[in-house]
Amino acid sequence: MLAGRLLRRPTALAALVVLLLVVLAAVLAPSLAPVLPNRMDIAHRLAPPGGHHPLGSDDFGRDVLSRLLYGARLSLGVGALTVALATSLGLALGLVAGYVKRLDAALMRFTDALMAFPDILLAIALMAGLGPSMLNVVLALGIVYTPRVARVVRGATLVLRELPFVEAARAMGASDLRIMAAHLLPNLVSALIVQGTFIFGSAILTEAALSFLGTGVPPTTPTWGNMMAGAQQYMGQADWLILAPGLAIVLVVLSLQMLGDGLRDALDPKLQRLM
Repeated sequence: MLAGRLLRRPTALAALVVLLLVVLAAVLAPSLAPVLPNRMDIAHRLAPPGGHHPLGSDDFGRDVLSRLLYGARLSLGVGALTVALATSLGLALGLVAGYVKRLDAALMRFTDALMAFPDILLAIALMAGLGPSMLNVVLALGIVYTPRVARVVRGATLVLRELPFVEAARAMGASDLRIMAAHLLPNLVSALIVQGTFIFGSAILTEAALSFLGTGVPPTTPTWGNMMAGAQQYMGQADWLILAPGLAIVLVVLSLQMLGDGLRDALDPKLQRLM
């Protein structure tokens, strides 16, 4: 069982616990947050941690803890939606490219063209054309990370399509669509899960970078990236403004990377035989 194999990897298990706690805090944000995230308290602007503001307040007197909790909802939401979009598009491209030989070259040149640009530059270019909004951030990041999934799926499909069970299905008259859906796709799930955890973390980082640069989610929306963007001019006098979202991003992204490494090891049949 996958759960049992993860239990034998303390780092992956610890990362999973941390992520579950962060997700739980995001879900319960309305109950855990002291006040609404955009409620201003000008009389206590830039207040240090303590009292009515456990993690301090920002330059508008907004509670940092409340914005951190509500920001977790949006930042994690962007990451999850990006994974769903990139996985769906990448799976379709990779399956078709790996199984239909005549389309392989054209589809792979398209993905190569996308991968020729650094992730952040391609995301900025897409956001410049789409405009700042959460939906457009998800769309842009989905496009940015689609080639990663497509490459992984194509490589696995090239191997799987030559195996005996695929040849047997083809000999029995199964259509190409049925072979891809019923025989190839189930064997790609483990690779997609691992790839999804890495994309999740990368999407959170890239969303924060876009918001920090002013090309992501609108500044009035509480996300971890927007919190860091608003804190940059107060780093000398109110370091808690950037420490809270910065540590949250580091904790979540590091946990996702550790969980991805654990899942990769747990789902690798070669490593399973060695254990």
